[in-house]
Amino acid sequence: MKVLFFILEKEFRQIFRNKAMLPIIFVIPVVQLMILSFAVDYEIKNLKLTVVDADRGVYSRKLTEKFTASGYFHLLEYTSDNEEAANLMHGWKTDVILVIPNGFDKDLMNDEVPLVQLRMDAVDGTKAGMAAGYSQAIIRDFIFELVGEEMISMNKQPEFLYKGEVIPINYYNPYMNYKVYMVPGILAILVTMVGAFLSSMNIVREKELGTIEQINVTPIARYQFILGKTIPFWVIGLFEFSIGLVVARLVFDIHVEGSLFVLYFFTSIYLFLILGFGLLISTVTATQQQAMFISWFFLVIFLLMGGLFTPVENMPDWAQKFTYVNPVRFFIEVLRGIMLKGAGFTDLLNQFMLISGYAILLIWFAVRRYKKVDN
Repeated sequence: MKVLFFILEKEFRQIFRNKAMLPIIFVIPVVQLMILSFAVDYEIKNLKLTVVDADRGVYSRKLTEKFTASGYFHLLEYTSDNEEAANLMHGWKTDVILVIPNGFDKDLMNDEVPLVQLRMDAVDGTKAGMAAGYSQAIIRDFIFELVGEEMISMNKQPEFLYKGEVIPINYYNPYMNYKVYMVPGILAILVTMVGAFLSSMNIVREKELGTIEQINVTPIARYQFILGKTIPFWVIGLFEFSIGLVVARLVFDIHVEGSLFVLYFFTSIYLFLILGFGLLISTVTATQQQAMFISWFFLVIFLLMGGLFTPVENMPDWAQKFTYVNPVRFFIEVLRGIMLKGAGFTDLLNQFMLISGYAILLIWFAVRRYKKVDN
């Protein structure tokens, strides 16, 4: 135990003496969390809307106002010329064209189903799909709320009005704030990147400085050497994670709904996993540049297939199966489950078993690989 204490003291001194490493540990993660959480947002607002209104009636104008009042659309042009609208879309100047035909008001007053046309710029398929969803919801609400109330007051019951009302209830994120969804996932990515990059450069830095040979001739056991290389970054990783939770609370008003003990317990196990991964890379590379390239190669795959940017359920079957060996996926699930849903340990037992198994496996491989250094 005394030997391990001296190794830890040496590692902490070496870490805080390295001026290039300190910004990576303390500054970059906080800046990234702030920037990415505000910048990464799958909600699409300020879509450029062109309205082709051939009717120019009271209800057609109210429908246009409904679109502009939603916050998702910005009225670019209000015209009755189809060709003008088509030229705007062809010139990348508008995203959505709403065509209101002649007789729109008349159809509503005569209890007939009104028809409108939506044209989307579908070069960006995701953007077009979301714009279509927003538009359909606005039109449906317009008919049910505005037109329906006026016609019912006139004792008219058009067939297209439903007899009931749908009231959605959003659990865990009642205001559908996308930052609430993104912040735990981004926090998982930052912990992963900092842990993997710093640990992957750890042993290989000893090789570049030539101190690895001096360590190898000492009576330090291999497990003591690996623990001495792991525990300092494990402590720093927990500190980084704590800073992220404080930023999430103060800046984004995201409370941890579940147990802090369970949250830190999972994070502690995950940090051992990701540090073991970095140390394994460090034992098989000869330079810090090689370690960085190999770490980045794996992390890009893990992060893109972790469920943050693309839901796992939307991936092909082969990709979904691949995510079972992706620890980032399970850590994101754990953070969202505890922070947003208040999940307990039993709710996340499967993730705990997988993360613990991967952590033991990677640490074991790192120890085994280190044997080859002094053979």
